[in-house]
Amino acid sequence: MPRISPLMIAPPAIFAALATLFYVGMFREDKDTLPSAREGQPAPPVVMTQLPGKTPFDDASLRDGNVKLVNYWASWCAPCRVEHPHLETLADEGVTILGINYKDNPANALSFLEELGDPYAAIGADATGRMALDWGVYGVPETYVIDGDGTIVLRFAGPITERVLESTIRPAIESAANR
Repeated sequence: MPRISPLMIAPPAIFAALATLFYVGMFREDKDTLPSAREGQPAPPVVMTQLPGKTPFDDASLRDGNVKLVNYWASWCAPCRVEHPHLETLADEGVTILGINYKDNPANALSFLEELGDPYAAIGADATGRMALDWGVYGVPETYVIDGDGTIVLRFAGPITERVLESTIRPAIESAANR
């Protein structure tokens, strides 16, 4: 009878274990969300530079008693273009949106806003990405719903689509307003 080497068994066993792990992962309820250690905590400090001609914001702006969104975006980000009309809709409805331009050329950022419109009540730049690290940003776009006390109620990674706006962002804004 031929002898079976452990080296012959290991590859199929590893493959089977990985296949099982991937299969189980496909059916997780929260597969479309990324975890956020910041939800329920105070928003991290605001440390950014000013975009030329734009009004910046600071820590006090996050704790002014009103619900707001903080949106990380960049001119080079295609999904940021997709979500931009929805941000403009929210701004037109009176939702305060504070923008943070992420690792971008200021001239390109300003051109982006000139072309598509500027939904931001105030805006600044995070040229190095340091502030984004403090906030736990994975990539752009990312949007945070902040309550009046400056607490992060929701972190949403990815572009705000119509579906996301209705199923996730608006309920979080309402929840933040009722705190």
